[in-house]
Amino acid sequence: MSDSLERLYLAVIAAKDLDPAVSRTARLFQRGPAKMAKKLAEEAIEVVIDAVNGKPDAVIRESADLLYNLTVLWASCGVQPEDVWREMERREHMLGIAEKLPKSAVKMPRPPTPRVARRPIVALESRNLRKRH
Repeated sequence: MSDSLERLYLAVIAAKDLDPAVSRTARLFQRGPAKMAKKLAEEAIEVVIDAVNGKPDAVIRESADLLYNLTVLWASCGVQPEDVWREMERREHMLGIAEKLPKSAVKMPRPPTPRVARRPIVALESRNLRKRH
C-alpha cells in the first residue's frame, strides 16, 4: 500500500506546476491549502455516507479520492509519506498499530473517595426564619 501512496505523492509533486486549466492537481495548488482542506473534508464525508449506506463499491471509489486529496494536502504542507509512516511506527511501538493515540495525556482514574459519615441536616423552625427587607 505505501508504494502506491509513494507513487501518488511523486505524481502530485510532478503535477503541481502544470497548467491549472488541464490539471486538477495544479488547480488545487493554485487555489491553496484552504481549498485543498475543503476537498479533503468533502471526500471524507462522502466515504462516511457511503459506508453508512452500505455501499462498499462507492466506499472504495471515494476512499481513492480521499487518499488523492490527502496526498495533495500533504504535498502542500511539505509533509512526505515517510513522515507519516514514521509517526505510524512510533504509535505502533506505544500502543500497537491498530490503536489511535489520545489527543491529550492519558487520564488515570481517580482512587475512590472514602465515604464519610455525615451528620443529618436539621430543619430550622419556621419562626426563626425571617425574610430580611
